[in-house]
Amino acid sequence: MVVFSQDGTDVLLKSVDAGFVFPSIEIPRWQRLAENLTAALKRDWGCDAVCLFTPNDPSQDSNSNGNRYEAMECWRNESTGEANWKPIRSLTAKTFQNEAEFRVLEQCLHELDDYEHDPSSPFARRGWLGELQSWTGEKVRSKGIELTGPFRQYNASPSFSLIRFETNGPAVWFKAVGEPNRREFPLTLKLAQLFPEYLPELVATRPDWNGWLSLEAPGTNLGQTQEMALWERAAAALARLQVKSIGKTGSILDTGARDLRTAPLSDLADPFLGIMAQLMERQAKVPPGILGGKELDWLGAQIKDSLTLLEELGIPDALGHLDLNAGNIIVSENGYVFVDWAEAYVGHPFLSFEYLLEHFRHAIGADVAREAELVRSYNAPWEQVLPADVIAEALTLAPLAAVFAYAAGIDGWRNQERPIEPKAAGYFRSLARRMHREATQLVDRRPACLS
Repeated sequence: MVVFSQDGTDVLLKSVDAGFVFPSIEIPRWQRLAENLTAALKRDWGCDAVCLFTPNDPSQDSNSNGNRYEAMECWRNESTGEANWKPIRSLTAKTFQNEAEFRVLEQCLHELDDYEHDPSSPFARRGWLGELQSWTGEKVRSKGIELTGPFRQYNASPSFSLIRFETNGPAVWFKAVGEPNRREFPLTLKLAQLFPEYLPELVATRPDWNGWLSLEAPGTNLGQTQEMALWERAAAALARLQVKSIGKTGSILDTGARDLRTAPLSDLADPFLGIMAQLMERQAKVPPGILGGKELDWLGAQIKDSLTLLEELGIPDALGHLDLNAGNIIVSENGYVFVDWAEAYVGHPFLSFEYLLEHFRHAIGADVAREAELVRSYNAPWEQVLPADVIAEALTLAPLAAVFAYAAGIDGWRNQERPIEPKAAGYFRSLARRMHREATQLVDRRPACLS
């Protein structure tokens, strides 16, 4: 942790026999970086800090110790424990235990200076937290509440931010987004305008930061419960939201939602599977199995057929959510709130339910009876506008289309100028194999087509 003082003249260092080292902690895999770093600084060194940016990877240096680094700013200090503030001007490579860490400090200072003049990176500048607190305090007064001081930083980067501020009433959340998720800002504003009962209440916006302030939605995060009634009510709420969105999809598309209607989605099949063929050729180990050219051609035909059949059922396009995991749903007795709309799409509504159903299986386990109850809850609002047999047929076709829409709808495979990284390549191959299994099961479930 490369922690700068609020005025930028000092840096927090620990003294060891061979010189200075930066304060450091170990973070468990898959946990939030900013949340862990800020908590550790507060707990171990008495420093209230925020993350600014991750400097360019110092592991490229042959003398690097392989650590990861994060530049941070201390905005309030009570006690430094085993660490001390040292004037930056007094430091040289010889004062550090590892000279590579002095070069990390120089790199952070260089990048910090660059960010000071970069309006697209507001959260890498020193002093941004004070500006945000002042703006937030002013805006929440319109709701009759006041900031009480404590806050928690969850996500951080030069252009992204997610912070929860405590107040004397409901907590408020500030979120800001940069590339590649800039679309989430206008989408959130549009969806909050169209469907205010299904999104957190907006308090204010900062267009220059692509950020917005909203009240914390009361209730239970669906990802933290196995209570069947809450899952059923969430499924029904999703269906009601989608039914309400019918006829409003044009404005949602205009605001930046992904276009996953049948025709554009079907057009992605050949280019996507062409990339999958290349990734299959690069697979070094078996198992898992490799899908060959004939299998991918067959899979492409099944994807297009299933999309055509879904189109022929006449179910109208609606709002969808490619990232509809249980953690993005807040449930309460008074309503249901859906958050994190960066992956909003317009297309077949039942694909979103397939994503929720997948998370249900992971959370609750394989339980055919409970799954049937969840399906019935989702179906009920749709049965007010669609025949039951049409809904049943669409649910049969949806699993294959849902996996394909998710895989082809995200951007990781489209950039031809940058090779797909090995981990991402393995993930895409696993999605292709999942599609092949879904296509095989679909053929087995459906009666043979007689020409």
